[in-house]
Amino acid sequence: MKTHRPSPQSGATTKGRKTALLLALILTSVFLAAVAQLTLKHGMNLVPNYGHAPISLRDPVGTASRIASDVWVWVGLFTFAVSAAVWLLVLGRTQLSFAYPFASLTYVIILLFDRFVLEQTVAPLRWAGVACIVAGIILVSRT
Repeated sequence: MKTHRPSPQSGATTKGRKTALLLALILTSVFLAAVAQLTLKHGMNLVPNYGHAPISLRDPVGTASRIASDVWVWVGLFTFAVSAAVWLLVLGRTQLSFAYPFASLTYVIILLFDRFVLEQTVAPLRWAGVACIVAGIILVSRT
């Protein structure tokens, strides 16, 4: 009776798939976190308009009520919860020192959203900072 021995290549293929899955989970969590931030910002931009008054800390109960009644705030919080759930899957599969630098990609996503969706001007120094973030993530991901 012959026993099946995995070839060295099949081990490398399995490792490659696991790494690809891990990176997909990390990027999913990061993307959802960025979407959550953008959704919360949208909701908080709407709160003063619907209340016909600016948000004020002088009326904390009224302000909290207006925030809690905004659907976009709830969508943002839910999206954060899903992002956190995916992040927990990531933490169960890799070292925090490997995964955590990828969280800085939220800065990149939000900057790109500001520039290309909201058509806001982005200073060259901010672009340089984002380039440093991306370079750092590439270095971390190579380990």
